[in-house]
Amino acid sequence: MADLRDFCDRLWKGEIDTTFEAHPVTSPWNDRQAEEIADGVLFFKSVASANTIDTGDGLVMLDTGTRQDTAVLHAGVRAWRPETPLAAAVFSHHHVDHIFGLGPFEREAEEQGRPAPVVYGHETMPWHFDRYSRTLGYNGAINTRQFIRPQGDSSFRMTWPDGYRYPDVVYRDRLTFQRGDLHFHLHHTRGETEDATWTWIPERKLLAPGDLFIWAVPNAGNPQKVQRFVGEWAAGLREMAGLGAELMLPGHGYPIFGAERIEAALLDTAALLESIEGQTLALMNTGASLDTVLHEVQMPEDLLSKPYLRPVYDHPQFIIRTVWRLYGGWYEGEPDNLLPAPRQAQARVWVELAGGVSAVLERARSLADEGDLRLACHLIEYAALAEPESGAVHELRTEIYKRRAGEQTSSMARGIFTFAAVSSEEGKRDGFA
Repeated sequence: MADLRDFCDRLWKGEIDTTFEAHPVTSPWNDRQAEEIADGVLFFKSVASANTIDTGDGLVMLDTGTRQDTAVLHAGVRAWRPETPLAAAVFSHHHVDHIFGLGPFEREAEEQGRPAPVVYGHETMPWHFDRYSRTLGYNGAINTRQFIRPQGDSSFRMTWPDGYRYPDVVYRDRLTFQRGDLHFHLHHTRGETEDATWTWIPERKLLAPGDLFIWAVPNAGNPQKVQRFVGEWAAGLREMAGLGAELMLPGHGYPIFGAERIEAALLDTAALLESIEGQTLALMNTGASLDTVLHEVQMPEDLLSKPYLRPVYDHPQFIIRTVWRLYGGWYEGEPDNLLPAPRQAQARVWVELAGGVSAVLERARSLADEGDLRLACHLIEYAALAEPESGAVHELRTEIYKRRAGEQTSSMARGIFTFAAVSSEEGKRDGFA
């Protein structure tokens, strides 16, 4: 426990980098070894965290990890509490890195003639599991783009898991259940997901916010995923901040110890979300287009410099688009895009006007050499659309997107740009085409 506490202390002070060394999503603690971090609290960190509470009358798990974590998580819990039954589990939301660890415990219960663990979740969770079942291929594709290995492994393809464990007990706004001497207060706050649950255990002053706090800019703008809810998210964080929690177990990342630190982390995260949403709505209320909003919102750099709010996963600009989508729909205010011509047809006309693909490549390379990779990406996309079989186009496109990926602190942006580069290495604009 001392080693992890020291690690978390150094992380809080900014002495450990969250971009790679302690990335909240991709860096397991101590090779996924479960560790008791407080009396009766077992912490497990993989892609997400899974935490087990000994109530004195059975165990309760707060999230249960990925399908790949199932065996090692079960082994860790059983090394800690060999005989204590798992009585219940709370799913903080429907994402697949939080819901797959119950299988071995359910088999134990069946073999020993005991009741299976009771699973708690929000009432909209079943709908989202159904949605996943209808979009397995789509979710495999978008997560391949998002999580492609940084070195650009062209063989990496994600198969989206199915076979979800639906909750036994659902609730709408709040629900409390008791196990042993502990009360588990479940609260619903729409945030990263529509079905987000955060858990408060007052007897232990323990807060489990799920993915409403992840040691990074909140995952509030993910460009390939369904709607997020920025304002409600911030309100939920402020409610949590008033509880006086002394131990917080984030959905991703590492524990935070101490009431003062927990309050600061929650309030700063709320302030970041409120700033972005407030500025976005103010501009929307003037009738501004999405393009204007994207480039006029001023990011609160004082908050983004905090060790627990660095843009290492989502990108703050993506959050603007989430707010726009929630309040304004999909039309971005550009009339030519309302009923557009195919993008490839547009590209061919623009490339022809530019004097051909060679001229476009020359200008794209010039822009890249000048350091303007944003504009270089626009030009190279037109070239790739106009001449999708051109080796020269794909060679430069690979170079530009590798450079663009290398500039990103956001692993989400880095993954998508890397996927574009890897696709062009294979002679394709899109690796799934």
